[in-house]
Amino acid sequence: MEDDLAVEQEPSGGRRGRGERGGAAARRAARTGGGPGTQLTYVKRQIPLYEVLNEEGIALIEANADTILEEVGIEFRDDAEALAMWKDAGADVKGERVHFPKGLPRSLLKTAPSVFTQHARNPERSVQIGGDATVFAPVYGPPFVRDLDGNRRYATIEDFRNFVKLAYMAPSIHHSGGTVCEPVDVPVNKRHLDMVLAHMTLSDKPFMGSVTAPERAEDTVAMAKILFGDEFVDQNTVIINLINANSPMVFDETMLGAAKVYARNNQATIITPFILAGAMSPVTVAGTLTQVLAEVLAGAAFTQLVRPGAPVLFGTFASSISMQSGAPTFGTPEPSLVSYGAAQLARRLGLPFRTGGSLCASKVPDAQAAYESANTLNSTLLAGTNFVLHSAGWLEGGLASCYEKFMMDVDQLGMAQKFAAGVDLSENGQAMDAIREVGPGSHYLGCSHTQANFQTAFYRSSIADNNSFEQWQAEGEKTAPQRANDLARRWLETYEAPYLDPGIADGLRDFVEKKKESMPDAFT
Repeated sequence: MEDDLAVEQEPSGGRRGRGERGGAAARRAARTGGGPGTQLTYVKRQIPLYEVLNEEGIALIEANADTILEEVGIEFRDDAEALAMWKDAGADVKGERVHFPKGLPRSLLKTAPSVFTQHARNPERSVQIGGDATVFAPVYGPPFVRDLDGNRRYATIEDFRNFVKLAYMAPSIHHSGGTVCEPVDVPVNKRHLDMVLAHMTLSDKPFMGSVTAPERAEDTVAMAKILFGDEFVDQNTVIINLINANSPMVFDETMLGAAKVYARNNQATIITPFILAGAMSPVTVAGTLTQVLAEVLAGAAFTQLVRPGAPVLFGTFASSISMQSGAPTFGTPEPSLVSYGAAQLARRLGLPFRTGGSLCASKVPDAQAAYESANTLNSTLLAGTNFVLHSAGWLEGGLASCYEKFMMDVDQLGMAQKFAAGVDLSENGQAMDAIREVGPGSHYLGCSHTQANFQTAFYRSSIADNNSFEQWQAEGEKTAPQRANDLARRWLETYEAPYLDPGIADGLRDFVEKKKESMPDAFT
């Protein structure tokens, strides 16, 4: 429990410690994606959006989605309350299948905010969800890890805490995430308590809640109230939560139960069809987009039935499958087109958008992992995605969280953030003084402008080796994964927990201990 809480005594006014902003550390963060000296704010995009659908294409997909909602319907399984709510709202409910009059879901979504703030316990770490903001969050969900000793094994709670620490220390990760790996050494019915506690105590960034059962969502809200206060939680969003549709066109009791808990408490939900095209949606981009829109419309509108004004995101996780083996594939063109199109549909609805990440099918952090992740991340950024889950650490089609891949991805996220800032057209950015000073035939290495800007002029990778062959050889001929391994070890060795009021820490610890004592262990 001590490792969970890591409480420090704070003098009056607080201590920011390793999260402190400003000075040399801030300049380093501006030019690199590595080093725990400071944190970057969420991305404020200054680059154009990339759109693949014209007005005719968007209208066609929207019309087809309306047809699905009205004629085919969406199933809300094993939840009588949800079915009754839809019936009262004017939907045609037949058994567990809900048929929606044209326009009903869209009319309900008029109360959902297009932009909101997810508050962190450290106000400097709060993030904007929606608008021109992009928030990078780490990998979510893998049961395995590839550890720093090169082993592929089941994840433990120690791994979970390590990834929370790394995400906290990474300047280009803006969010602590959720199930950064599945700690299988803790009973199923209790592990959510340890996971949420780790996010709340080992990091001061915003975090995600548990959705594996409604009562676990209730526990997350209760812990958030200990951390933030009851009234603050009721009036503000402090948790964001992943609610997956059981595609095609089904919402199950577990996801609906968690969605109701969070929406009633004014906490954000990401309504996300989980799509492997060819298995869970049609093989075509347009067909997949149509189904995604129909599922999101139904699920997101439901949150507004629960509590009008509750924040909700248009989410999609869309990949393709190998038509030869049935295995999921990543970094391919079709899912990128789905991401671009879904982002347009989300903006039309006025909802924040979630997709993408650094996705790959590779089993190790190799060239395949790099190419596939880069392809996915680039389209994610250019689509204008607001919340990016799986930004760092994803390996093996989401089955493994990898320490080395995490550090390599963090480096790439720093580059993406630099790119998203766009072109500096200020007087300094125009550099006319430098051009006048140097003139024809000379060089810029020693001019005043270069001297004033050399620390922040170009992004400096924390992983790449740009030295001579001889120097690389003298330093051990290390590959990028080996350098990432070294960096991860250094970060974990130097980690220091952010300050948390001892009274709040004790309250969280007592809540977790009492909840654990109240039920026997269950591993299924």
